[in-house]
Amino acid sequence: MVPRYLIDFSLGDMDKLETAVCIVGSGIAGLYTALQIAEEKEVILICKEGLSESNTNYAQGGIAAVINKKDSPALHRQDTLIAGAGLCSHEAVEVLVNEGPEGVYELIRYGTQFDKEGDKYALTQEGAHSRRRILHARGDSTGAEIVRALSEQAKTHERIHILEYHFAIDLVTDEGECVGIIVENSYGDKTFIQADATILATGGAGQLYRYTTNPPVATGDGIAMAYRAGAQIKDVEFIQFHPTSLCYPGAPRFLISEAVRGEGAVLRNINGERFMEKYHPQLELAPRDIVARAIVSEIEATESTFVYLDITHESEELIKHRFPTIYQVCLKYGLNMITDWIPVAPAAHYMMGGVKTGLWGETTVPRLFACGEVSCTGVHGANRLASNSLSEAVVFGARISKKVKELEPLNKDFSHLSFSIMRSGKPDEHILEKRLKLQKMMVRQVGLKRDEKRLQKARKEMERQVKQFSLQPSHPAEYEFLNLLTCAMLTTNAALLREESRGGHYREDFPNRDDVIWRKHILQSIHEGVLEERGTYDD
Repeated sequence: MVPRYLIDFSLGDMDKLETAVCIVGSGIAGLYTALQIAEEKEVILICKEGLSESNTNYAQGGIAAVINKKDSPALHRQDTLIAGAGLCSHEAVEVLVNEGPEGVYELIRYGTQFDKEGDKYALTQEGAHSRRRILHARGDSTGAEIVRALSEQAKTHERIHILEYHFAIDLVTDEGECVGIIVENSYGDKTFIQADATILATGGAGQLYRYTTNPPVATGDGIAMAYRAGAQIKDVEFIQFHPTSLCYPGAPRFLISEAVRGEGAVLRNINGERFMEKYHPQLELAPRDIVARAIVSEIEATESTFVYLDITHESEELIKHRFPTIYQVCLKYGLNMITDWIPVAPAAHYMMGGVKTGLWGETTVPRLFACGEVSCTGVHGANRLASNSLSEAVVFGARISKKVKELEPLNKDFSHLSFSIMRSGKPDEHILEKRLKLQKMMVRQVGLKRDEKRLQKARKEMERQVKQFSLQPSHPAEYEFLNLLTCAMLTTNAALLREESRGGHYREDFPNRDDVIWRKHILQSIHEGVLEERGTYDD
């Protein structure tokens, strides 16, 4: 049983800050939303690490938006729906494809310098897109450039107050309404931040898995906090494993962008044979879930640990110009993209599900919003289309800002609020070992290929760990483990319930997609248990 709060507390004994809006997370979702809201209201921005440490900072591919006359929102919509495998919210996709271009132009106004060819923005094509509609910056450093531009704006904005190295422990609710958040600084001091609106922009939960392209901060904190606060969690069985992360001794699981295949790279098995024609007519540009499972099948068939990504047929000029970061990282480990095939394997990359939101970023908890990967707007369905994530963040960040500006102030005192379950003892000293064990178990039992036996085994092991919630955590590593454990349980429960294969969820014991029974969403709530939700689909 997951308790309502991670810690016992009395707000009357804590330092207190008040603000109109508190945003947790400093990726594109948090920074962009902060800048939009700060046009009118005061914002406190909470960063778990430094301001620039986020998933966005590592995003290579780019941002998808229709800015080319040969393209159209209708085509972008169609591509998104096809990739989403029948579970996208059509309303949310309409919002994304029609409002995405304005979001991109706003990023440009904030100082983002996207790559150009002459006087026009350079557009590339990625997997499952029917047109060239991906803007990128510095070749393969799009996320870092966006974070640079937005951070510079945020640091100098008089209405944005940045708290770096503060861990958001829990959302505080009063009579079901979110009234703020408890944070802890690097010295262990806790503060209650009272806010008229609280926005989660904490990113995903890639650290659920031993192998991930996500940075260490991606520990599912926002999803776990929102779940404890009573928000509905939606579609978390759908985990996107990026097909091509670097798989080489001594090297991190560094992302080899989708754009490399978009520029003509091919996949070869350990025997040098190109294999994607056996799995999908779009070959290397098939949807990510199909490419990832194809790679795993080839790895198993050839008894290897990786396949090769081969772009050696392209020119040295193109490789160095389009992929300078990837080229340099590979070179650092003795691999030259110009002459060598690059060993790659799938790694956890993106969570399609998250905190359920409406079309304005609102969660099922009043005054609580979610934006970016932590949210589930319905845009991505069962499988995210490449480069739609950055678009989603700016589109729904702008929408959240409009809603937040309309909110009335709380004008109440909450110092009387407290919580205690008489926790005794502290978590043992081996919390990092427990985290690693959980990550390895998720790879084996709740990874790219799943079945009932493995999922039940994972759930039983997690149930044995639930006793950790009765101990009093006092350090970010302990908070993170409990958040990861919460996310792992939610993901495993949903994966067990969905007895079909669709998008980022593949059950070997139910290998087919079942639209008759399973064209619906799984919602989980700490108060209401498991719920189902059917969408309105017209395709």
